[in-house]
Amino acid sequence: MSLKAKTLPSFDPQMVPVVGVDSHLKAVDAEALTPQALRQHFLRQPEWSPELRAEHQFSERVPSHASVLIPVMMRAEPTVLLTQRTAHLSSHSGQIAFPGGKADASDADAIATALREAHEEVGLEPQFADVLGILPHYTTGSAFIVTPVIALISPEVRLCANPDEVAHIFEVPLAFLMDPANHRRHQVEWDGATREWFSMPFRDSQAEWFIWGATAGMLRNLYRFLRA
Repeated sequence: MSLKAKTLPSFDPQMVPVVGVDSHLKAVDAEALTPQALRQHFLRQPEWSPELRAEHQFSERVPSHASVLIPVMMRAEPTVLLTQRTAHLSSHSGQIAFPGGKADASDADAIATALREAHEEVGLEPQFADVLGILPHYTTGSAFIVTPVIALISPEVRLCANPDEVAHIFEVPLAFLMDPANHRRHQVEWDGATREWFSMPFRDSQAEWFIWGATAGMLRNLYRFLRA
């Protein structure tokens, strides 16, 4: 069966106007972001509902399962490890992403997929990852049904970017990402519908990293989970 993809809209997501910032929402308290507090929150499994489940589809390919690892680095101030994909990749080139990818038949489950992909992309050895749990599926516009896997990462880990897939590895304070004052809303009209997404731009000594789309959406769901 042939698969037909719709033509993607030609726009620079960084140039799409901001239509709102959620500074009216409460940030996750700092004491709730410690490794022990995160473990306890996943053990409690509070009742909650993800804010974002699926993007407006731009692909007619058969949906496939994938996983990403949301690696929380156990620094004095916890951070989230992110990557910038290389410019030559066929999909999502140059974008900010979590380590992750498509499930293989040999993977035991979604967690195994996330850990395998993290090892392949950034050299993360599984023994340095303490998996806390998973968040609900997030379906991307490119028809990937993604399982986000949350893990605490030992500060003793040594990482190395796979140059075929990862241009840069960087970290963002978890407190920054869990503060809705840093969550910006965007809108664009395309394919007869209004497409909306979040962005969470973060500047460090290297660059300003434009975190948006599926990556920002899964972080927004993590915020909702931690506030539950």
